[in-house]
Amino acid sequence: MTSNHTDCHYCLQSLRGRKYALREENAYCVTCYDSLFANPCEECKQPIECDSKDLAYKGRHWHEGCFKCAKCSRSLVEKPFAAKDEVLLCTECYSDEYSSKCFHCRKTIMPGSRKMEFKGSSWHESCFICQYCRQPLGTKPLITKDNENYCVPCFEKQFAHHCYSCKKVITSGGVTYDDQPWHKECFVCAGCKTQLSGQRFISKDEYPYCVDCFSKLYAKKCAACKKPITALGGAKFISFEERQWHGECFKCAKCSVSLVGQGFLTRQDDVLCHECGSAL
Repeated sequence: MTSNHTDCHYCLQSLRGRKYALREENAYCVTCYDSLFANPCEECKQPIECDSKDLAYKGRHWHEGCFKCAKCSRSLVEKPFAAKDEVLLCTECYSDEYSSKCFHCRKTIMPGSRKMEFKGSSWHESCFICQYCRQPLGTKPLITKDNENYCVPCFEKQFAHHCYSCKKVITSGGVTYDDQPWHKECFVCAGCKTQLSGQRFISKDEYPYCVDCFSKLYAKKCAACKKPITALGGAKFISFEERQWHGECFKCAKCSVSLVGQGFLTRQDDVLCHECGSAL
């Protein structure tokens, strides 16, 4: 400003015909104003005089020509920038030094752009897509296979097993029976419908049965103890003339010696060892 009638508030010299600056309604000559109020520049440490442009950021000040990237020295005036440990950097230098790299394309994820994070890695939003349909995954549920991400429908279409019983997708767990996948809750006894996962079972005509149901429906009865013969766990049984015995039940009816692998004689419904049979 130029005055014709006031004096400098500090040095009291006339401001007539001279430039001056106002502060709190008081007029100061340029020299007094700069010495009293000019901010020091962060870069060159010189005062930012009243006829210079003062650029401020978080309480710090720069000359317009000093407001530059600390790494590449390009001007930051009217350009986006970032601060790290009080150092100003252009967005390119900041990204090179500190920004995450996209797991897919390996390029920098620029500040201000949307970043997707999953299992400790980062992606550009446009790179975080289903490997099969190529559609963005965003925040939708996904499944990872061999370090590739898939939306749930594509994963199920490409890789998931379908239950042999209900035909629905098996998302986790499951059991295999007769070379077919089953949900655990679908793998049940054909008789009583009890779940068989983790239980002993016996197959009959390609259907699984719990031990109780199989015994009631199909198992032959031991001629000695009358209990079912299931042959579970590779248990041996003996068959002779339409009759069956548990291995441990196939004994001489008189002396109780085991007849497994031995010669024997029969008398009516009894089986006897040679010694007992010959004595009769």
